[in-house]
Formats: sequence, C-alpha cells, structure tokens
Amino acid sequence: MASPAPATPAAAAAHSPPPRIGLAGLATMGQNLALNIAEKGFPISVYNRTAAKVDSTLLRARDEGALPVLGHRDPRGFVLSLSRPRTVVLLVQAGPAVDATIDALTPYLEPGDAIVDGGNEWYQNTERRIEEAAARGILYLGMGVSGGEEGARNGPSLMPGGHVDAYSNIKDILEKAAAQTEDGACVTFVGPGGAGNFVKMVHNGIEYGDMQLIAEAYDVLRRVGGLSNSEIADVFAEWNKGELESFLVEITADIFTVADPLDGSGGALVDKILDKTGMKGTGKWTVQQAAELAVAAPTIAASLDGRYLSGLKDERVTAAGVLEEEGMPAGLLEKINVDKKELVDRVRQALYASKICSYAQGMNLIRAKSEEKGWNLNLAELARIWKGGCIIRARFLDRIKRAYDRNPELANLIVDREFAREMVQRQNAWRWVVARAVEAGISTPGMTASLSYFDTYRSSRLPANLIQAQRDLFGAHTYERIDRPGSFHTEWTKLARRSNDAAI
Repeated sequence: MASPAPATPAAAAAHSPPPRIGLAGLATMGQNLALNIAEKGFPISVYNRTAAKVDSTLLRARDEGALPVLGHRDPRGFVLSLSRPRTVVLLVQAGPAVDATIDALTPYLEPGDAIVDGGNEWYQNTERRIEEAAARGILYLGMGVSGGEEGARNGPSLMPGGHVDAYSNIKDILEKAAAQTEDGACVTFVGPGGAGNFVKMVHNGIEYGDMQLIAEAYDVLRRVGGLSNSEIADVFAEWNKGELESFLVEITADIFTVADPLDGSGGALVDKILDKTGMKGTGKWTVQQAAELAVAAPTIAASLDGRYLSGLKDERVTAAGVLEEEGMPAGLLEKINVDKKELVDRVRQALYASKICSYAQGMNLIRAKSEEKGWNLNLAELARIWKGGCIIRARFLDRIKRAYDRNPELANLIVDREFAREMVQRQNAWRWVVARAVEAGISTPGMTASLSYFDTYRSSRLPANLIQAQRDLFGAHTYERIDRPGSFHTEWTKLARRSNDAAI
C-alpha cells in the first residue's frame, strides 16, 4: 500500500527556509518534542525508520496548527534537508539503537554538523560517541530531557552536555522549547563530556527517592490513620499549596480521584493496580555511581531496594502466610491512636524533611562526579532548570538554588542555615512518624533511611572507631588516633590475651 501524501504542514514548510534542526525517532516523546519546536516557530525535519510514524507526525502537525514540519522517509533526504551547520536530535531507545541511528545518518553529515542524543543514555556511552564523532569533525551533545510526554510537547527541562559549540548552534531553539519559569528557560549548557546525561541520571535517582517517600506517606496515612482515598486526595491537594508543592504531589492528588473505568462500583483505580513497580535502569546507575564515588545516598538506594522487593510479589505473599502461621499478626502490629489532623501534619513534616535528604544526596553525587571529571558543574543552575518542566520540579528547588548561590561550596543542603532550621523544626514529627511505623510494622525504608542519614551526618562522633579497630585486628589495616598524628597498628589479640591472663 502506498504511503499517504505528505500532510499540509510539510508542503507549506517546503516553501520556507530549510530547517536548522531535525529529529530522528518519532515515538511519542520524539513526536511531541518535534511539534513543540515547530510550534515555537522553528521549522523542523523529522525522520523515522517506520514510515507510518512519519505520517502520524505530519498529521498531528497539521491538526495542531499547521506546524512547519517536514517529513522524510530516508536518512539521506532527512539530513540533506537541513541547512548548515546541521543539528540532528535523536530520540531513540538508549544503547545499540543510538549507535545504529548514528551509523545511518553520519555518512551524510559534514564537519561542523552536530548530533544531539536526547535519550536516557549511560554517560560513558555519550563520552565514547563524542570521541567517535570528533574523529569525523562532528559535534555531539548528550541531552537529558525530563518532563515525560507532556513536558516534551509543552516545555521540558533540558540538560545538554558535550560540545559547547553544538549547544550554541541551537541555544535559541532550546530556550524557546524548554519550560519557562520566572528565572528563565529551563535549559542550560550543563558541562563537557557526559555531564548532561550524568545529571539527568541523578535527576532520575532523586525522582526514585521522591516517589518512594510519597508512597510511604500514603501508606502511613491509609494504614495508621485509616484515611479514605478521597481524604488522601484532599491531603495531597492541600500539601501541594504549601512547602511540598511539586509535580509529583500534584499528580498524586489526582490519582486518588480516578475511579476504575472497568469496575462500575466506583472504586478507586489505584486500589486495583498490582503492587509491583517497574524501572528502566537510571535509579540503579545512580546507586552504582554513588558507591563508586563513596557518596552516601541511602534514600535513593532504599527506593531502589523498594522497587526490587516490590517485584517479589509471590514471595511476599508466601512470606506473609508463613509468618502469620508462626504468630505474626496479619494487620498492624500495634494500633496507633492519633487524631487524623495531627497525623496528617506530622506525616507532612516527615515527608518534607526526608525529601531534603534525598535532594542533598543527589546534589552531593553530582558534585563528586563533577570534581572527579573536572566538569565544574553549577549546582545552583541545575536547581534552576529543574524548577519547571521536569518530573522533580518543586517549590523548594528555588530555595535549593538560593542555598548554592549563597555558598557554591556548600558541603550539604542539611547545613545550609535555612534548611538546617527547617530540619530541626521538623525532626520531632519526623521521628514520631518513623517510630510509629516501626511499632505498627509498616515499611518506611525511604523515611527511615533519610532520618538515619540526617542523624549520622549530624553526629560529631560515630562508632566507626570500633569498626576500624576490628579491621586493624583481623587485617592490620591500621588506624588513626584522635590525640596524635600518624597511622598506627596494634597487636590486639596478643594484648587482649595478656590482659585476660593478668585478670586471672
């Protein structure tokens, strides 16, 4: 069957100046970003291996305002349709598909042209591709795109990194296409190499932590307070008017208002969803990088473990049955008598304090990588571009930006005076929520990890002295003293025996 004739926008665009930018990969994210760019007044060429995707994009361009989109069904025609220096944006699945698409397009690219990969790519793959492209004189960007399908269409947060000249060539386009806040467009040149992809990876790790903490707040409200879905929707909607205002809190309120369309009883759809959380790998990469860089990220790690454990649905059901047979209560281990209003307020404070810890961990990981790679990343600027368009956008990102503006070398958000004051003010409620959850047998790994992180970080003396003594005993790893400089080793077992013999 012959392909349908190109839609009106493509024909109209043919009489306009050649596009400066093209986009290859027309799944929903690619289509939406292409239409966003076209809607901002920039003609764009689009290409996909499957012609039907090209056709559907052209139809959408026609229906959504006769947007200047040119469709192409072969890589040569697509690339050559662009004016020089050409910029080709890729929105295909991370990994081998990116390499395959690059291989298909690069024969027609010339020195000075640029490739921009907008997928969730592993940063070292981006650095490899930067070197490979440079050998051909081609510029390269790895650009994180956050905001999901809606963000891509209406304004995402963009995190490009790589060749600054590649960014400069399309800076005006990206600034118009990105989400807009009172501080400007939610895009900046992040840094060289794989910096853009690394920052997007950590962004996703923070997102994992955020979602886990919100789920725990819901579970405590439901199981301890007995709040209905309607009441929980109202709670999150109210929270979204204050310090917890964010995209994730906003959509959580909406989720609890949706009835199951397949069940005429009016029951909530969320209650019918299987309690198994999927993932695509960026959370795992974040935790792996934290371990490699010796950066503590327990909230993010707990959220990843939570997803792993959620996947063991059958095992969890079996475990619940076995332990119940051995005397474990099926419900709450202990009934918590608390006024609903008081519970809601305490959970709000616990959620806020826990979120600060999650963001602090993510920012520290970004800084550690920046120092290792010499990227010179601007944490205040990253907080700024996350204020709009992206999944973790939140009111308090403005305050995170101000904290790093005040002190670019800030060791941890917890010790910024504003955040320190808030943590201290909320710690009693935070401890109460975690303690009551433990007593009741409710799993709150994210909040618990956040509180432990806070308590560990604020401790001027930890029991690590004992651990180091153990290491010295069995492995002669030496230790440092608090009263004199140098490294020391002790024959612990020999001295202990002498001490025991003397005691006898």
